[in-house]
Amino acid sequence: MYDVIGDIHGCYDEFVELTKTLGYDWSNGFPVHPNGRKLAFVGDLTDRGPSSIKVIEIISTIVKKDLALYTPGNHCDKLYRYFLGRKVQETHGLETTVAELKALSKEKYGKIRSMYMELYENAPLYLTLDEKKLVIAHAGIRSDYIGRTDNKVKTFVLYGDITGEKHPDGSPIRRDWAKKYTEKNSFIVYGHTPVKEPRMINHTINIDTGCVFGGKLTAFRYPEKETVSIDSRQPYVQEKFRDFED
Repeated sequence: MYDVIGDIHGCYDEFVELTKTLGYDWSNGFPVHPNGRKLAFVGDLTDRGPSSIKVIEIISTIVKKDLALYTPGNHCDKLYRYFLGRKVQETHGLETTVAELKALSKEKYGKIRSMYMELYENAPLYLTLDEKKLVIAHAGIRSDYIGRTDNKVKTFVLYGDITGEKHPDGSPIRRDWAKKYTEKNSFIVYGHTPVKEPRMINHTINIDTGCVFGGKLTAFRYPEKETVSIDSRQPYVQEKFRDFED
């Protein structure tokens, strides 16, 4: 039994509220479900929101305690490369996480860095659960890619089915891969592209309901195949939401 949570992007308060709504107990300082349900995350834990470090700390803690599962998103990958000392642009949200990190003491920074790197390095590219009946992949995955982890699959999982072209705001143009998904045995849960409401189509569901852009934070309950959402506390940014024609 899983509760899969969409892109948090540093929205720690909304994460706490959503898990409590789902019945998780925080009396020990981290969420535990009385009936043994497990949290799972589609990635993009940090960037843009107000409390990325608190999100890193709590997700790292519960994954290490085997209370949750995590697979990374493109923002997670970028933060990992930042921690490795690679040249990455501090844009598209990373600048907010970096600002939080720079405000830390040297000791605290080192602790957060090692905590995050351990979380990332132990994470699979995507999660296959319940005998592959449930697949959790940040931006989604094609049916013929399930089981593969090569660079072509990694690009798809982290960024979606990108065309190589860009929108006027600089964001990549992506094909609507879910519209063509025909696999019936594996249900795909993903995020990455903000939508106003959870979008279920062809045995897939997008649960990135744009919490950091003033939308909602959404969980997908499995095997019930129900969604639970709570309203964001962030300012609403209309142009960040993608409209699909189903």
